[in-house]
Amino acid sequence: MKSIYNHHHVVHAATHEFFRGKLVPAFETPARADYVLKALQASNLGEILPPTDHGLAPIARVHGEAYLRFLQGAHAEWRALGGEGDAFPAVWPVKGLRNDVEPRSFAARMGLYSMDSGTPLTAGSWDAAYWGAQACLDGVDLVLRGERSAYVLTRPPGHHAGVDFFGGYCFVNNAAVAAQAALDQGLKRVAILDVDFHHGNGTQAIFYDRADVFYASIHGDPMTEYPFFLGHADECGVGEGVGFNANYPLPAGAPNEDWFDCLDAALARLRDYAPELLIVSLGVDTYEDDPISHFHLQQPDFERMGRVLAAFGAPTLFLQEGGYATEAIGHNVVAVLRGFQQA
Repeated sequence: MKSIYNHHHVVHAATHEFFRGKLVPAFETPARADYVLKALQASNLGEILPPTDHGLAPIARVHGEAYLRFLQGAHAEWRALGGEGDAFPAVWPVKGLRNDVEPRSFAARMGLYSMDSGTPLTAGSWDAAYWGAQACLDGVDLVLRGERSAYVLTRPPGHHAGVDFFGGYCFVNNAAVAAQAALDQGLKRVAILDVDFHHGNGTQAIFYDRADVFYASIHGDPMTEYPFFLGHADECGVGEGVGFNANYPLPAGAPNEDWFDCLDAALARLRDYAPELLIVSLGVDTYEDDPISHFHLQQPDFERMGRVLAAFGAPTLFLQEGGYATEAIGHNVVAVLRGFQQA
């Protein structure tokens, strides 16, 4: 299995974030990718390639022009205004306020284009996210040229980013960019299976009214788990997208067999859909010792996950999402890929 490694990720290096109202050391750090890279190199699963530049256009197929313009210049603007370190939003256009006018105030635009206060906007956020999307586009190209599977090692993650907002550590929605690129290259049906502990609200929203991308997610119940406001089981799509969205929320601490039952149920739905490409939003924050998540998968479970995904039989592109037990993340990612490849 070939991998694409976004080595540009290192320029996005937050020191702190807001978590449950407190300023704490950042969970989403360059060390996450470092540990995965080390495990990949030791695994001999396949060649590790650098990303190539496909330009901004494929990202703009998913994200709004004004949002992308903001992201590209936001940190420089913050510094020019006297800001120090990383920038955080502090005010949002909630219900009853307008969000159709872009304010001139930087603080107001930070709120307009964000969903939470836990996502630091660093000097390197845009470059890291841009090159992450490029790596994902390389992954699409590999699979469409005949590779059975490919893996993209990148950060920051992507599945919480919407058409015009960042949050949940995410700035560019890599899975959505990859899916749209596959469609633009001629595919008719793409499936995205999100196995991150947190629901991929951005991915769901991007494709919620479409039938050419089926989004399925297994995640912590949004009644108690981030992102809270999306990911319920009754969210099935709208318009042409009705029936092409499936959520499988589970309570914190759910037994591992319940998780695999949901995986079987999701894959049954996707099997009926018969996708030409399966994109896996590979979050391994379902791990038992993850510091911000509440499932209990262990390394053998991740290998089992890989075997189950291989049995599905579709060309498969794995994109890295969450996983914050830093020293374990590499072993867990490699366990999924090894299980897939050996099966």
